[in-house]
Amino acid sequence: MSWGTELWDQFDNLEKHTQWGIDILEKYIKFVKERTEIEISYAKQLRNLSKKYQPKKNSKEEEEYKYTSCKAFISTLNEMNDYAGQHEVISENMTSQITVELTRYVQELKQERKSHFHDGRKAQQHIETCWKQLESSKRRFERDCKEADRAQQYFEKMDADINVTKADVEKARQQAQLRHQMAEDSKADYSSTLQKFNHEQHEHYYTHIPSIFQKIQEMEERRIVRIGESMKTYAEVDRQVIPIIGKCLDGIAKAAESIDQKNDSQLVIEAYKSGFEPPGDIEFEDYTQPMKRTISETSLSNSRGDSKTELKFASKSKGKLWPFIKKNKLMSLLTSPHQPPPPPPASASPSAVPNGPQSPKQQKEPLSHRFNEFMTSKPKIHCFRSLKRGGAGPEDFSNLPPEQRRKKLQQKVDELNKEIQKEMDQRDAITKMKDVYIKNPQMGDPGSLDHKLTEVGQNIEKLRLEVQKFEAWLTEVEGRLPVRGEQARRQSGMYEAQNTPSVNNCAQDRESPDGSYTEEQSQENELKMMATDFDDEFDDEEPLPTIGTCKALYTFEGQNEGTISISEGEILYVIEEDKGDGWTRIRRNEDEEGYVPTSYVEVYLDKNAKGAMTYI
Repeated sequence: MSWGTELWDQFDNLEKHTQWGIDILEKYIKFVKERTEIEISYAKQLRNLSKKYQPKKNSKEEEEYKYTSCKAFISTLNEMNDYAGQHEVISENMTSQITVELTRYVQELKQERKSHFHDGRKAQQHIETCWKQLESSKRRFERDCKEADRAQQYFEKMDADINVTKADVEKARQQAQLRHQMAEDSKADYSSTLQKFNHEQHEHYYTHIPSIFQKIQEMEERRIVRIGESMKTYAEVDRQVIPIIGKCLDGIAKAAESIDQKNDSQLVIEAYKSGFEPPGDIEFEDYTQPMKRTISETSLSNSRGDSKTELKFASKSKGKLWPFIKKNKLMSLLTSPHQPPPPPPASASPSAVPNGPQSPKQQKEPLSHRFNEFMTSKPKIHCFRSLKRGGAGPEDFSNLPPEQRRKKLQQKVDELNKEIQKEMDQRDAITKMKDVYIKNPQMGDPGSLDHKLTEVGQNIEKLRLEVQKFEAWLTEVEGRLPVRGEQARRQSGMYEAQNTPSVNNCAQDRESPDGSYTEEQSQENELKMMATDFDDEFDDEEPLPTIGTCKALYTFEGQNEGTISISEGEILYVIEEDKGDGWTRIRRNEDEEGYVPTSYVEVYLDKNAKGAMTYI
């Protein structure tokens, strides 16, 4: 089966077919190139996706990824990053092994095809030239034969005519002979040209054209084989990365299997455990007799041996009831007036009255009533979060609950120990370098390292002092936690006794035999301590927002706790409107706020707050 013998007359069709084959090859190259672009784009999108969901370094989000489910998610992101890398490998291999090679081969194929068809056209032109020569010789022979025949007929006519002279007859005879000779010469030339053409035609169709077509056939078959090999390479490139992609998927499955729900639950306990104990039961208060309130050992106060009722508000006590109460809400309940406000003065201007209207005179309500109010109010969970926030907190983390404080202190001790180890390694390296300088003075001056050794030694000493300080606080906290054993309690007690002058809050608290904490201060100091503790624990709580303004209609002298003095015509900010008790909470500046009678001011609430209203 050869194109040269079977398709000897299909030169034009073969030319079209081979051009179509090159177009198919270029189309396949374009297909592979677009596939590589898709792989690169897909890999880039996978990498961006993995990077997008990676936790940011040195952020709170990174701390939250300590749970096994989050670690598994991080492993999944890392595996997806490797997965994206394999798609990049596919793109690179397809580009180098298919696209580049086929592009170079297409250029060579075009040159070869051009050469073969140039030879074919040249052979066709040669056979066409021979055919034209044959046709020309044939026409000349035909013309000479016709002229010789006419010359013979003319001679015979002249010879038969008796009126024609002998000279004319002789002339006609010579002309006829000349034409016959020319016809014979044309015949010989035509015969020679015909033989030559037949030979050239035989060579053309049986030698030259088959040879050229055979080369074209081989060229086309090589193209077909090459495109098949490229398709096989296309599949092999994908197959080569399948094992690595399988490992990536196995890594994701392994990460999923490593998720431990029990461990995550324990981490939640460690992250949010405050160390407080739940409050005990509140006993019935009989108001028909003088108030005498007794609360269980884990409540806000303890019954002393002398039956004296004392309120305990120390921030470190186990019976703490207010970790979920917002500071503004608590202070509002403790300090806001609870009796009807005074009526406005009868005169047009309070200046006519010597002292002006007075704020209500009333006995302060029992603290138990105040605590009952805010215990029944809606808890503010986000305020508990504020206990855990960092920011500009105290160095000993005393603003945190006991368990969280212990964790922070332990973390700080570990960090300081690592820094000490680094400094010690640096000191050892400098010491070795100094020994080398001593043995080989030409390498350096040993004395030049003394300053550095002294500096490193001072740094180590400072860090050790810091470690001792934080370990002291850590020992104190561990001794206070109720889950600690008797030995830890004894060690904590010994440390408190030894460090009374240096650690202030160690001298304040002591453990009672039943495990609860007591205070040996007067009720007045405890109340001061309560306010201080609330300020420490809620120091980052935002103040109440302004909801409007008000204008003082009369002068009011706030003499009772929770009220504020105002002057007639003064403009102030409203932070809490009248709740139906006749009092409005206002603010003069960041440090001055309190309650005034609603009838003494004209209130203008912002429209975006609760609608414009005016109290007159």
